[in-house]
Amino acid sequence: MTTLVTIQNLTKRYPPRNGKGEGNLAVKGINLTIEQGEIFSLLGPNGAGKTTTINMMSGLLEPTSGDVVIGGYSIAKNPLAVKKLIGVVPQEIALYPELSARANLEFFGRLQGLHGAELAKRCDEVLTFIGLRERQRERIDTFSGGMKRRVNIGVGLLHKPTLVFMDEPTVGVDPQSRRSILDAVKQLNQQGMTVLYTTHYMEEAEELSDRVGIIDHGELIACGKQIELIQQTDVRDAIVLKFAPERIGEARQALSALPFISALEQEGELGDKLRVLSDHGRQALPHIIRALDDHNLIPSAIQIVEPNLETVFLQLTGRALRD
Repeated sequence: MTTLVTIQNLTKRYPPRNGKGEGNLAVKGINLTIEQGEIFSLLGPNGAGKTTTINMMSGLLEPTSGDVVIGGYSIAKNPLAVKKLIGVVPQEIALYPELSARANLEFFGRLQGLHGAELAKRCDEVLTFIGLRERQRERIDTFSGGMKRRVNIGVGLLHKPTLVFMDEPTVGVDPQSRRSILDAVKQLNQQGMTVLYTTHYMEEAEELSDRVGIIDHGELIACGKQIELIQQTDVRDAIVLKFAPERIGEARQALSALPFISALEQEGELGDKLRVLSDHGRQALPHIIRALDDHNLIPSAIQIVEPNLETVFLQLTGRALRD
């Protein structure tokens, strides 16, 4: 694959509010590459540094140090060349509420260098893509939050960018609009567009991404394909067993003697579930069932829980993704 984006030691330190001290180090020396044609998700909680990183990559914010090279152009040395290659869908709605959907697209299209028949054609194509062609003459301030988000996305696509930044585009939208946005991201990628997608919803990153970068406190703490991230940690399959609440203690005692059990965690609203962690994963299940049977303990339900991005995040950071 061809490398489209190279991020080199990207750092941002904001000045102190009172003029004293070193200020807030929002992004800490990120090094990263993004391949042409992939969906790369930057996954992290609110305040992790995702938006600051996007703003530096798009030239909206000057880095304290480091550089971003997109399509062979440095954002520090040749920002205009970079901006021709990128489309930006910001986290906040960036539209004129008193204008119609089409008028907003026409305005921003002209800023991107589109005019005349070419502009009209692109507006038509984008309105069709975002599913708002029939509502194009209506004012933005009459639209729902999800519709505004779709127009926001349309603005970033008008000039057919090589790379589009989508900064948490599903925040605050209804489930139907969210589904529409996620499907649109997939469709854009199928058409050859490279997507940098930021989110704090791990299920979105799991669904969309070719690769994921996990960011926390401004630091990129892990990066790779989902299976690679799981393999980088010691997270394994968990076996969840359900019992009558009064028998959980007996089950815990029966299983604690097994040498391959690394942890036993009681969970569930009624405290009626036991999460069994073992280095042997699924291979341990027959031995667990046998040990329970020896004590006349029969679980009412058995679930094997495979590790996902959220469990990897917990392993790496020690706190829940949405904290």
